[in-house]
This record gives sequence, C-alpha cells and structure tokens, in this order.
Amino acid sequence: MLNLRSTFDLQKDVIQILERDYPAKGTEYSASSKVEGQVQIVHIERDGHILYEWKGTSETSIGGYDPFTKQNKLLFTFDKEVCVISCSVNKERTLLAVSILQDKKRSTINEPLRAVSKCLTLLIEIHPINNTKVLKAVDSRVRVQFLYPHSENTAVLESHLLLISEDSYIEQFHISLSTEEGYRVVIKNSDRLAKDRVAEDFTWAQWDTQAQRLFILVVTKQSCLKCIQFYPEHNFETLLELPLVLPTNPTTTVRLVNFGYDHYQEEKKADEGLNMHVLTSKTGSMCVCYSHPVRATEEVSYTVAFVHRGYSKTFTVALEGAGAPLLNQMFCINLDFYVAVCLPGHYLHFINTRHPDLACHSLFLSGEDASIHSLNPNSTVLSLSEAMVLDVQAGKVFKASISQSSLLELLYKSRQDCHILAALHCAVIYLSSDADVELEIMRWICDNVTRLGNFDHIQEFLLASLYGKIRLQSLCLDKVLPYTTMVHWEGEIPSVTCTTELLSQPVLREKARNLKGYWEELHWNMETMKYLDAVPNPRYKNNLISGEWTKLLAEMNAEEKKMSTQLRHALENTKKVLSIVDTWCLDKRVVPLFQEEDNQQRVLIGLLFFFFFLVDKLREHLYRHVGHLGKKKIDTLVVNYVATLLELVRQILETMWIKYSLSFQVLCFKQQGSSAEWAVFHVMSKILEAAKGLCLPLPPGFHSLHTVLGVRCLPIHTFLLYIDHGVLHLTETFVTRLLKDLDNSEANEQLKFSIMNRLPESLGQKIYQLWDHPISSACIARNYVKNLLAKLQKKQSSYSTERERSFLQPEFLPLSYLAKTLSDVENQALNPFEEQENVDAHFVEEIALKQTFILMGFEEK
Repeated sequence: MLNLRSTFDLQKDVIQILERDYPAKGTEYSASSKVEGQVQIVHIERDGHILYEWKGTSETSIGGYDPFTKQNKLLFTFDKEVCVISCSVNKERTLLAVSILQDKKRSTINEPLRAVSKCLTLLIEIHPINNTKVLKAVDSRVRVQFLYPHSENTAVLESHLLLISEDSYIEQFHISLSTEEGYRVVIKNSDRLAKDRVAEDFTWAQWDTQAQRLFILVVTKQSCLKCIQFYPEHNFETLLELPLVLPTNPTTTVRLVNFGYDHYQEEKKADEGLNMHVLTSKTGSMCVCYSHPVRATEEVSYTVAFVHRGYSKTFTVALEGAGAPLLNQMFCINLDFYVAVCLPGHYLHFINTRHPDLACHSLFLSGEDASIHSLNPNSTVLSLSEAMVLDVQAGKVFKASISQSSLLELLYKSRQDCHILAALHCAVIYLSSDADVELEIMRWICDNVTRLGNFDHIQEFLLASLYGKIRLQSLCLDKVLPYTTMVHWEGEIPSVTCTTELLSQPVLREKARNLKGYWEELHWNMETMKYLDAVPNPRYKNNLISGEWTKLLAEMNAEEKKMSTQLRHALENTKKVLSIVDTWCLDKRVVPLFQEEDNQQRVLIGLLFFFFFLVDKLREHLYRHVGHLGKKKIDTLVVNYVATLLELVRQILETMWIKYSLSFQVLCFKQQGSSAEWAVFHVMSKILEAAKGLCLPLPPGFHSLHTVLGVRCLPIHTFLLYIDHGVLHLTETFVTRLLKDLDNSEANEQLKFSIMNRLPESLGQKIYQLWDHPISSACIARNYVKNLLAKLQKKQSSYSTERERSFLQPEFLPLSYLAKTLSDVENQALNPFEEQENVDAHFVEEIALKQTFILMGFEEK
C-alpha cells in the first residue's frame, strides 16, 4: 500500500562510480565488497544534496551527490581513518562542518588533530580546500547543521551553522566569508566567530529541513513542545509552545531527529529516548506522533496529537506476531493529507489528518497488506521531510506515496465497511487529480451498486469527490463543505481501539499570527476550530434546503403565473451553472441526455447555488481570511461546485454506457430492454436515490432517460408503481416521445391513459394537445368549460351568479343551450385557451355530441 520510489541508491549512484573512477591502489579498492561496506550515508540537506563517507586503508573521505546533476563530488579527505558522526555543507558549497570521534589510545603527539576529547567538531573551507577550524572539542557527541535560508541571492557571503550537543544545548554560529583571488572563499575573523545560544535543557529535538524550523521538548514540571523558527536574516524566535502529557519520562536520554545518522552510536543508546515526530503541512496542519512504552508483548500504543484540531487520538494495536516489537523501529511519514504510522512487519496505519474525527476515514492495514517490500526487514528507517524515507543499512532514499494500484485493489477485494470507506475517501481525495483513478472508482461503484453496507457508496463518492475538487480551488470552503454522509461510526476497526482526549491550548506568539504561509494557515485552522466548536451544525448539510425546495416546487406547480423573487433568482443562477456544463466534453458525450427544461432540477440547482452563496457571505463576516475573495470569486467557486456535481453524475452514466456498449436504440419504446439496459436502469435508480437523500440536483435529461429505460425494462404495473412511489418522474420530453412513438393499440392506449392520469395538472393540459385521441379531446373540452365558467363567475354580480348556477347544471341543460352560453361567455371572459386555436364553444359541442353517442351505444369508443 505504501509506494516507495527510489530517488537515490548508494550502490548504483556512488559505489559503482567509485570502483570505476578509483581503480585498485594496492589493496585499497581491490574488492567491490570492501568499497560497498565502507560507504555510508551521513546526512541529506534541504536541497536533496546527499553527504556520505567512505573509508580507505588509511584515509576517510566525505563526498556529496547532487540529485539534479546526478554528479558526485569529493568534498574533503582526512589522511587517517576517522569516524564521521555528523556533517553538513552550506548552501553555496564553500564550507563543510564535520563532527568526528577520536580514539584517544591511537593519538600521538605528532598528529595535527590531537585527540584531546571524544568528539571533535570542525569547520573546513572547501572552495577550494584550505583552512580548518576547530569549533568544539568535547566528550559529548555534537551534530552539525547549516541553515538554508529561503533566498535567491547567490552571492551571499555569510553562513549560519547549528551545533546540537547531546549535553542538551544548541548554538548558532554566524560565519562571515570573503573572496580572495577572485574565487577562493575563506572565513573572516575565524578566531572570533559570533554565536547565539538557541536552546538548552531539552530532552528531544527535531530539525525540519524544508521549513527551517527546530522543535524541542523541554521538561520542567510538565513536558512542553516548542517550535523555533529561523528567518533568512539569521534571526530566530520561539513561535509556538504546546503542553503535552507524555506516557513516559523523556529525561533519560537526549534524542535527536533529522540531524543525519550516527553510524557509530551504541545500539542500546539508539533504542533509548522518546520516539516522537512532528509532522507539518503547508495547509496549516501540525501532528505530533509518539509511541508508548511496551507493557505487553501482544500490543503496542501510539498517540497522534492533531494540534490544528485541538485533540489527540491514542491507538492501541493488537499484534498478530509473537515477540515484543522494538518501538524505535516505528516511523511516521508525512503524506500531506495523511500521516502513515508504520511498524515494519506488524501494521501500517494511514491516519487522515484533515478529518480524523471518525476512525473509518483512516486506513489500518496489517499482515501482508501492511508489508513494504522495498525495505529490508531489519533496516533502520528514517523519515525525512517532503515524504522522503532513508533506508540506512541499504543506503537508499525513497519518495513515499500511497500506492494507486494497491488502493484500488483493496477497494475491490475488501468486504469490511471500514476498509471500503477509508479506501474510497483516500482514493477520491488523496488521488483526486488522477482522472484514471476517478474512472476506476466509478467502475467499482457500478459493479458494486447492489452491495449492502452501513453507507451509500454513491453518496460518499459524490460528497468526497466534490470536497476533493473544491479544496484545490480554495481553502475558504474547506471547513463548511460536506465530505461524508457519516455522522457517527459505530463499527469496529479490526485489531485497533482508539481513545480521544482534548489537547491543552497551544500558545501561538503574536508574530506567528502575522506571518504568511504556514503560520497563517495554522493560526486560521486553530481559530476556525474554536468557532466551529462554538456553533451548532457548522458544516453544511444537504437536507437543510429540502424544505425550501419543496416550497419552491409547490410555487412552481401552482396556477398563478407570477414568480417569486427567490424562484426567479434560483432559475437565473441555474443558467450560469448549465452554461458551464454544456461546454464540458461535448465531443466525448455518449449518453443521450435530453437537453430539456427540467424545471424541478433547475430549481434545485439554483437553490443549492443560492445557499452556498449565503454561507460564504457569512464566512466573509466571520473570518478576515475570506474577505479578500470578494463576491466574484465566491460566485465562481459555487458555480464550479454545482457544475462539478452535475458532471460527476454524467461521468458515472458515461462509464455505464461504455461498459455495456449501449446505443441510441434504447430510446425506442417499441422494444423490450436488454439485461444491459436493466443494469444501467438499476444504477440510475441508485443515483436518483442517493441524490434525493442528499437533496442534490441531477443533470438535465436524467429523469427522461431514466423513465425511458424504466418503460423498456419493467412490467407495466411495476412501471406505474415506480411512478407512484416517486422512483420514476414523468417529464414532458418522455411523455411527448411516448405519445408519438407508440400507436393506439389496446395495450399502448391503456399505458398512455395510465400515464396521462398521473401527470400534474399543469403538464397534463399541455400534453393533451399532442395526443390525438377522444379521451384527450374530452379532457380538453372539460377543462375548457371549467376554466371559462370559473372566470365568468368572477365577472358577474352575485345575483347574476346565483341565477346562472341554478341554470348551468350540466345534467339538466340541453346541449344547444350550453353551447350558446359558452359562446356568450367567450365574448365576456378571457379565453383560458386562447393560445389553442381549435378550442372554442363549437369544439366543445362536437366533443359533447361524440361522448353522448358513445354513452348511448351508437358509436364505439
């Protein structure tokens, strides 16, 4: 499931080149195995530059590999064998800082670097190789790290170096440089280098290479995590303090993370200390992951503190294998939307950092599903910035990501709701930019539409897809848009139990709130969570518009012709959405969706648009971060949101249409539907059910096509039952095609009459004009008389109305008198059928005569 793409291989990129470029000199490189065993990665810089050491028979060299040019460069050579525990090169490749271990027993008075201490920290000029300065000579181990400021100035003559001591202090050296002879870079005033004390009395420290941030853990009365930000102008400041309740005493051993790898540390000491990682994302998330002491050999526990959400989750995992695992082997990888917590050989947990509330949105794997074949079983694995992973023993660097193929395979083979839901969300949101993945998920939905579960697959796909696409356009809608239909998760995650606790309120310094980039996003996330916790139902729920939709539909179906402002506004917004949808993928469309005036769907589209606009205007008032968008930007975002929804439904239909090789022959009413058409009809029914449950609109023409397939695939009585229960919707396009395509045989006439009886009154009056049949003529005549006499009653006085009522009873009036009365009324009242040229009193007289003949038995129906 975890895909590791190799970006550096010590064997291929360094060792083979050393064997080629440095032929055997006596016994120095006489065997490739000796070269391979003596070359090891020491450090990786911010720009990806890899520093490594290799040993000869009487010398130790430090080299650098440039990942962009794929070139190796010798940086410095010691003329004796030394143990390099840390090294770093500055951004301009002019200075090299090295910490080495010295063996006191082997020291002699003639050695230029006399070993008076266990650890020696050196600063070396390497452009070209020149002077060497001793920065530290102490008995505790010291790590080195040059700062890499975010600056485009290539002529910088100043470098800044961090020295991190296991005696719990960190210093920053400011190194001024000068150029001699036009190319030689040397240290100015090397005897008086300025330095600052950055931190002290810490028990754990981590370096964030990409963001140039230092995290330290200070333990006094309680544990406190601090974040120190370094700026391009070599200043630094503590911007965040977070109290933590840790499960173990972290004061026994200092642990350093992401300061390179010390190949000469004692194995016992490497296993001690707090195994903790801080993972941050550009979108403003911060996660603190740490393991718990092992209390039982059959289970392990670890905690992920979601600082941007204000709470932590502790996971306890029941292990399948025997034997106590080494918790120092557990590592975490930052995958932006997810944090991958891995204990090799036991489990792999992809934790959703944006929406960690429900355990079903995080993917837990164990056994063979959790295996990582690219890593050696007993390797020491280091997690670096930008989802990079270092396999120390193998000498390989990988770029980590979630495997697309493995995720889709899990989606198909899994039978557990928790795995299906987590894999679906991961594929849709994490891999949202991959069109092939989206298409494969649509195929999976079509293949599994009948599968029963605790959630609706189509609803989850639609909401997660919309969320994934809109978050790429703007984070301003991220906190209010729905991303799932799940409110609570009552199911279990196999082998995992989880508890949730609130975090202490972090202290964010005033300067951090005014900085752009990561700190701005983190501050916004923290303030947003405070607001969302204080208001009920902060996230938009689709059923909120169901009442308004019903109200507008009733207004639209009413006889009054005057349209309300809200209805008119909704229909105007609908035009904006459909104008975009109509221009998408016109050359690829294969589904015969009718371009019709589906008023119900148009009202729902417009209402959805209207609601989202109001939500964002509210957010503009609540958060100053939204104010810069403005009405035009918000308007565009919402139009794209609704248009994307319609396009997703169309793509599902396209997927089904292509899968079953359907053609435009399905629009013919004279043939019975095939099994393929039945499958498509079933999927469309599920889509309709999902959209109805979420109050989401459907593309224009959906209902007509769905009903056409229904009349071809279902028995007549079942078809009518589907109409009565709202599964199928009668549209003007469908009824018009039905009346034209089917003849007036007895079976067809019965079907037509059953459908006409189920039409809304407003639509029925329009459709009757298109059906050349005595029944439709009779209905037209009755409606004509009814409407004409109703208007007459409104015009006449009360006494005249009473007189007319006494004489206008149809069962007592001769037909000729009725016809004369209608003719008189036509001259007084506005004709309700004035747009229908052939409807008048004479028409009513003819229809009445015809009906009388039928009733008397003189003429067949």
